[in-house]
Amino acid sequence: MTYPTTLEGWLAHCERLHAKAIDMTLERVRTVRERLGLTFSAPVISVAGTNGKGSTCALIESIARAAGYRTGLFIKPHLVHFEERCQIDGRMVAGESLIEHFAAVEAARGDITLTYFEFTLLAIARRLAAEPLDLVILEVGLGGRLDAVNAFDADVAVITSVALDHTEYLGNDRESIGREKAGILRAGKPAIIADPAPPASVLAVAADVGADVWLAGRDFHHQGDRQQWTWSGRGRRYAALGYPALRGANQVLNASAAIAALEALRARIPLAAQAVRVGLATVELPGRFQIVPGQPVLVLDVAHNPQSAAALAHSLDQMGYYADTVAVFGAMHDKDLAGVVQPLAPLVTAWYLTDLPIARAATADALAEVVRGVQPDAAVSAHASPSAALAAALDQVKPEARIVVFGSFFTVGGVLAAGLPRLAAPHRP
Repeated sequence: MTYPTTLEGWLAHCERLHAKAIDMTLERVRTVRERLGLTFSAPVISVAGTNGKGSTCALIESIARAAGYRTGLFIKPHLVHFEERCQIDGRMVAGESLIEHFAAVEAARGDITLTYFEFTLLAIARRLAAEPLDLVILEVGLGGRLDAVNAFDADVAVITSVALDHTEYLGNDRESIGREKAGILRAGKPAIIADPAPPASVLAVAADVGADVWLAGRDFHHQGDRQQWTWSGRGRRYAALGYPALRGANQVLNASAAIAALEALRARIPLAAQAVRVGLATVELPGRFQIVPGQPVLVLDVAHNPQSAAALAHSLDQMGYYADTVAVFGAMHDKDLAGVVQPLAPLVTAWYLTDLPIARAATADALAEVVRGVQPDAAVSAHASPSAALAAALDQVKPEARIVVFGSFFTVGGVLAAGLPRLAAPHRP
């Protein structure tokens, strides 16, 4: 075949390659990885969980960089640009720098068909492995045991929250889902279990594997007041910490897990307290309870399951009084849509529902039926795109109102595609 010469061409090739978007098996990825001779010389931290994975990865990366270490980060999905998935030292790589790595994966795979996620992960991993890194951070995609990221052995594994999501692939209860996520644990390696009430299956898998379990509330702790907080772990304590720059009710939980993951690597990556403080203060991750000041205030959040929607509702409630709150919402049809809408219903007076440019998405009209079933008296309208839904909301709300854009990454990314609105003026696309 004639290989594509652009990143866009390679991504289009990856989308056509496999008959299924999700094909839960590791054998294909492991085989191609071995053919590539693909390994990391730096220690690897893998992060799995239902919610909080991306934030935890960003926090680990920010603290490590503040300590002077050179980091490589694989994070997914992207909001606007594919290159967001591959970051070196806190910056996304240039798209053209990935092309040779896509070509290497294509040459190595032979007659093995890879999914889009599998192919792109291998290309990004090869790009990261070519750099002189001190730490590699990998965000697990779906589950853990059979996720493509699990083709790489982690020196430290982190499991954040475990909740109901992707039940068609992972199981219909927390025990089943926890068992899948615990598949990233390795014998003798630290396993950071950050869920405050983890499923018994996670601990059972850890025991069977022989992982070194760091359990939240037992092996590491956090406590604080409104001004500052303290982290303590195995023989180490960080006091007078500022709260993470990432807003949201659960970010201190994610920060606690991030510190624990780095502490588990202390022999290879020692930290100073000031690096922890600076990393917490400077971490950035768009779309995670991201507040854009202006008139009206704009909140962007990728909450797309009941647990994350409940956390979003709690965080919105803590923002203080707003004369009105309206929502721009788009999501995948296979989510518990009523469960996502329910926590927000007491706060939202009008819903601007949007189609999304992916076959798996629920239509705006279908979302309207869900909202009416949960909140019959709410004002509901359907729109062709996130930007159109936001524009309609801006035409209706008063300057003292609040607009919450949430749901799928495609929803938030659709609003961010043209860049953030001007911060010191009424928001206009």
